[in-house]
Amino acid sequence: MYIRKKDTVVVTSGRYKGRRGRVLEVYPKKETILVEGVNIRKHHTKPGQTHQSGGIVEREAPIHISNVMGWCEEKQQPSQIKMKTLADGRRVRVWKLTGEVLD
Repeated sequence: MYIRKKDTVVVTSGRYKGRRGRVLEVYPKKETILVEGVNIRKHHTKPGQTHQSGGIVEREAPIHISNVMGWCEEKQQPSQIKMKTLADGRRVRVWKLTGEVLD
């Protein structure tokens, strides 16, 4: 999984195809990510000690990592991300489309 928190991604398949958003959370064991403004679900909450007012709360639900691609700002189109080892031994993430280093 080469997509990390705070990356901008675009949804490539499914109900939300074409939507862009920032990655809020990454769950590597489940191979899912949480994208801002994508896959919004309604959660019904009861009033209690922590939440004084109950009601319906809208929040994002995770989507599978295979349904998104990184968004390359330079080319303004989606691109895959690959790993590359530099001469000094560091491993960095690189856009497959342009070859530019992400980190």
